[in-house]
Amino acid sequence: MKKIIFYILSMFTSISFAQGIYTQDDVNICTRKFEFASSKNLADKPINEVIVEIGKSFIGTEYAAHSLEQGEKEELVVHLTGLDCYTFLESSLVFARCIKLERNSFEDFRRELIKVRYRNGVIDEYPSRLHYFSDWIYDVSKRRIVKNITKEIGGIPYHNDVNFMSTHPSSYQQLVTNPNFIEKMDLIEKMINMRDYYYIPKNKIESIEKDIQSGDIIGITTDIAGLDIIHTGIAVRLNDGRIHFMHSPNVGHKVEITKNTLVNYLKTNKHQTGIMVVRAAEPNNN
Repeated sequence: MKKIIFYILSMFTSISFAQGIYTQDDVNICTRKFEFASSKNLADKPINEVIVEIGKSFIGTEYAAHSLEQGEKEELVVHLTGLDCYTFLESSLVFARCIKLERNSFEDFRRELIKVRYRNGVIDEYPSRLHYFSDWIYDVSKRRIVKNITKEIGGIPYHNDVNFMSTHPSSYQQLVTNPNFIEKMDLIEKMINMRDYYYIPKNKIESIEKDIQSGDIIGITTDIAGLDIIHTGIAVRLNDGRIHFMHSPNVGHKVEITKNTLVNYLKTNKHQTGIMVVRAAEPNNN
């Protein structure tokens, strides 16, 4: 297993800072988000509040599937005109970090996006992207971008080994185009499965709901074999005093805050088993 660990670490030592893929519309949206933040003095607020305000500013944005799967090689994709569940929370977090750091240009956003999207903040081919959300939680927690608070608020061990990408390579264009990446993904999956993870079962969420803050990042766990987290979003406490779920739901839908509480939202899907809860850290200028 030490050999596996060494091999995985050695895969991500070279840095590729590509020009990336984006449109003028993406640049314009980025500019408007920073102007909005300035008009609301968001830099003076705690980061969890900034995440919520930026997230709300995306409400009504269309769902866009597979927006990061562009081109034959891994490049930084900025796609703000449509969002899936991950790119919605990712964009909200990245904008919030830039705003708090007072780094308010499109290039600042791109640099921060690399830090959040890729293992150790480095682009090095397709496997360097944090494809599994449990892996994302581990990596960005290690770098103190966020803190995984699941265990401390009552989480219990979560056992659902990941292997979906290596066992279903035909579902991923870059694994089809580059079969050598399948072995790398298999090693990454083995590394993920060596770690201890915790989750709050959905029948226990109401009892710990008081410990969830607006702006916390929510990963919804699943019992589907080979997967870890099936959906993601942002916790929002509304006037009813309850935690609701801000997310980009699915194809044909738009970014929204659920009318149902998070507790009741989870009851609608039998494969959603519970949640992991992650809290953004206040960024520093290091």
